[in-house]
Amino acid sequence: MTTLRHRRASRGKEPAAAEVQPQQHSNCCTHHHHPDGSLQGDWSWGSIIWTSVGLSVSVGLGLLCCIYVATLHENDLWFSNIKEVEREISFRTECGLYYSYYKQMLQAPSVQEGLLELIHDNLTESRRTINLLQRMNIYQEVFLSVLYRSLPIKTYLEPVYFYIYTVFSLQAVYVIALYLTAWLLSGSWLAGALAGVWYILNRVDTTRVEFTISLRENWSLPFLALQVAAITCYLRPQLTSLQQKVMVWLMFVTTFCFCLTWQFNQFILLVQALIIYSLDCVDLLTTSQVTTLYLVQVSGLLSVWLLQFCNSMILGSLVLSFIVAALFVRHCQADLKVGGLLVRLSKILLHSVLVFLLTFIINYLTKKALQVRSDEHIFKFIKSKFAFRPTRDFDASLYLCEEAFGLLPLDTLERLADTLLLYPYIPTLLLLSGTLAIAALKNLSRSEGGSEEKDGAAEAFRPDVAYNLLHTLLYGLVAFSTMRMKYIWTGHMCAVAAHGVCSAELWTLLLRALRCNSRILLRIVRYAVPLLVIGFLYFKFWPKLMNELSELREFYDPDTVELMTWISTKTPKQAVFAGSMQLLAGIKLCTGRVLTNHPHYEDKDLRDRTRQVYQVYARRSPEDVHEILRAAGADYVVLENSICYERRHRRGCRLRDLLDLANGHIMDGPGENDPDLAPAQHPRFCEAVQTDGAAYAALFTRTFQNKTFHVYRLKKKRRKTPRSLSESAAAP
Repeated sequence: MTTLRHRRASRGKEPAAAEVQPQQHSNCCTHHHHPDGSLQGDWSWGSIIWTSVGLSVSVGLGLLCCIYVATLHENDLWFSNIKEVEREISFRTECGLYYSYYKQMLQAPSVQEGLLELIHDNLTESRRTINLLQRMNIYQEVFLSVLYRSLPIKTYLEPVYFYIYTVFSLQAVYVIALYLTAWLLSGSWLAGALAGVWYILNRVDTTRVEFTISLRENWSLPFLALQVAAITCYLRPQLTSLQQKVMVWLMFVTTFCFCLTWQFNQFILLVQALIIYSLDCVDLLTTSQVTTLYLVQVSGLLSVWLLQFCNSMILGSLVLSFIVAALFVRHCQADLKVGGLLVRLSKILLHSVLVFLLTFIINYLTKKALQVRSDEHIFKFIKSKFAFRPTRDFDASLYLCEEAFGLLPLDTLERLADTLLLYPYIPTLLLLSGTLAIAALKNLSRSEGGSEEKDGAAEAFRPDVAYNLLHTLLYGLVAFSTMRMKYIWTGHMCAVAAHGVCSAELWTLLLRALRCNSRILLRIVRYAVPLLVIGFLYFKFWPKLMNELSELREFYDPDTVELMTWISTKTPKQAVFAGSMQLLAGIKLCTGRVLTNHPHYEDKDLRDRTRQVYQVYARRSPEDVHEILRAAGADYVVLENSICYERRHRRGCRLRDLLDLANGHIMDGPGENDPDLAPAQHPRFCEAVQTDGAAYAALFTRTFQNKTFHVYRLKKKRRKTPRSLSESAAAP
């Protein structure tokens, strides 16, 4: 088991606040908003200088975050000093699988041969030839391998460092994107600085890149943040035609990169499409903006569909079905935006029912026609999670029993409050939500549609603020329901909270309520408060950061190193290994051997095979297990004590319990069992095979063992000859 042990034996003056002209009918998010400098088209020397300072600060914070996570990674593992096999083992679970394709591309004689090996791969799944570029989102590994081959850096930088430094550099991109979003929303680059500082200080809840480098979300979320920044800029008023075209292309490129690097892109874009739909219903976006945003999503997904050799999972995604339904119903309901408040609300209700009904019809027919079953397990998980009753479905239970897929722990909010992030975030959320609700009701109360209605809507609430508000609200709900999704929410949360601290509109509303509103006081408060917050955070957390960076640990996993070394030196190169998904990903990376199954779970046949291979931890006869493993093409099976005798999960969530329930068997240990469960007829295989009983020794030979792993070679089943059959019949 991998462990870490200690080793035995690294401001300019903010531009003046624009005048705020309070009007009788304006609110905190009207368009009387003047951002800093040249972002608004002011190209005076002063504006250019201060904008340049702001951009420089964004780059500095991005580089600081990049260096910070890279240093933590080095300090935790002593990565520069450990052996190559230890470096590869440190790529945990599915991270090792993805990195193995980068390694495979570099080891190929040429780029063309490497691509052919990926397109016609027969090493990842035994007895199957699959197109990895179609099945998995690994174009980033392909791109990096080609880039490494092309650049003259081989003598200066090892391939593994080129890979991990690229991922860490994306964290700099992430911080810069959040910085720009906060800057665009509030009109002050101090908001961007505060957002970047908060992102870094809340590292535990904003990213896990330092120990899950190859995880797909670490590639994709920086592009999602860039896309949100581009949408924020696109929805700002008074953009020229050229600026709008540039923003549309930026939205497309970032959406494309986001979709290309993460297989769960469709679910993230679905939430985004719901945000666009909601803003359209309350007249906060123009028809042109809504159509453009929808088409950007569709074009990004279809571009990835083409690159992934027409991956049917993309065409069968809910987000594509929803966008088609929303555009079709919107086109058919020409009078949707006409009528009084009650009439409009009734029309929106009917409109929504039609859109969602048509969405499910389109999605159902598409999946039936294309026979899409790749994402079944996701919907099983969602259904089981919100059914509030236990399930025996193996795939759904695998997710439900993992802490990462549970509800967001309350200690997350405590950590966010400790850095002062939660305190401005909640009031900002409440204030903006109330203002948005009032603006929506005013828009829906207008009896006449048309362009005048759109102009009125534009004056009521800024669409860029409205989009970011719904973005943080909906992704916050997703984060609370599933802890792993918090990384989408917490980063954007930093930008929204920073907007609340630095927004001229919000401070104007507060000062007006306190009856002390003046331009001078607004200017002082707007820039003094963020500076005070940054100063407080510096004095409170800088010593902690330095102490964290001074802690030196070392990678230590001798049992896994011993296993990988034995496999590399003592088994044939074409040997097929069966075992847990997480371990097999490491075996592929470290040894290049063929696998029966792996952690990339988005394939129905693979999920069925994984469930069968995992019968080695169930109560099955040696003959059944041998037949199952032989059907999968396995030559060796690796058993892990940490799974066979698992105590990490509670009863009912251990892997052996999930298998017992799926097989209809009573679970181990004290506790209740459902009345329809029956005692198993055989002992647990992973325990019984270690006794070397005659029935087990006849089919399995132990070839390797240490404190953690046991490796057995499968013997060929001897067929009984007529002579042996007659002898056995004559025996007393």
